[in-house]
Amino acid sequence: MVLEILLGVSTTTIGMGGYIIWNLVKKTEMLETWVEKFTERVHTVHEDLDRIDYMGAFEADDEVGTVFEEIKATINELNEFRGKELEDGT
Repeated sequence: MVLEILLGVSTTTIGMGGYIIWNLVKKTEMLETWVEKFTERVHTVHEDLDRIDYMGAFEADDEVGTVFEEIKATINELNEFRGKELEDGT
């Protein structure tokens, strides 16, 4: 009787552990996909901004240039973060 109870509890525990691991793997894969898409989008936006302002017209304008520079700085920070993460192997 005790053996059957222990066997039932251990089977249930192992089954729950398997589900937990499977669930975490699925969530990790989903998060990795999101990060890859986000990284690609940041890179695309950076290239688009460089292409849009290839003559420096936005940067030369005082009001527009300030906002444009802030947008570019934010994108550069995101690119630097992406580069550091990729260099670390994570």
